[in-house]
Amino acid sequence: MDGSDDELMAAIVAGDREAFGRLYHRRWPDVYRFALHMTGTPGAADDVTQDVFMVVMRGAARYEPGRSRVTAWLCGIARNCARQRLDRDRPFQPLDEEDDACRDAALQPDPLGDLTRAEGIERVRKAVLNLPIRYREVVVLCDLQEMSYAEAADVLACAVGTVRSRLHRGRQLLATKLSAADPPRTASQAGTEQGGAAATQEAAKQPGPNLRSSRSCA
Repeated sequence: MDGSDDELMAAIVAGDREAFGRLYHRRWPDVYRFALHMTGTPGAADDVTQDVFMVVMRGAARYEPGRSRVTAWLCGIARNCARQRLDRDRPFQPLDEEDDACRDAALQPDPLGDLTRAEGIERVRKAVLNLPIRYREVVVLCDLQEMSYAEAADVLACAVGTVRSRLHRGRQLLATKLSAADPPRTASQAGTEQGGAAATQEAAKQPGPNLRSSRSCA
């Protein structure tokens, strides 16, 4: 069966292995792309993706149809897995002091469009990885995964207002990091570089990870 994501989830709960395979092949690029932007390395992204689908295999019944899309639910699991890995690899990473102080600030109209048109894909990716975790995850969800504020709030288990304020602050930090990284370039140099969307598409084209036994991160 092809079916919608919700139909596949229902079939997985009923024990349909073919449905699990279809969901995996359909949605692993979304999970892998999110994990890659969060962790910065293909190996870590592979591990997170495997962990996510092991959780699905063992706990598909935890998905609540109608509350969010399956993609958002999977990214919520991936977020927990990625945070566990980052905490283990960098246990003393400091928190950003500003938290949600700019909750009421106005949002920029174009997510990463202006930045990624002017900057190289790899520079943007590295700058995102250098954001504090709370801002990195919301920039990845809203600007790179193109989720709505409501979906991102569901993934992060926070209020929509928190998503908006963190996104605004994350974009400010990202712009600052990019402007400080290199000296200004000419318009012709900037015009030859690809947009940020190509980075996410490139990640989605990489071979899918092979599932293996792993820990639960739900």
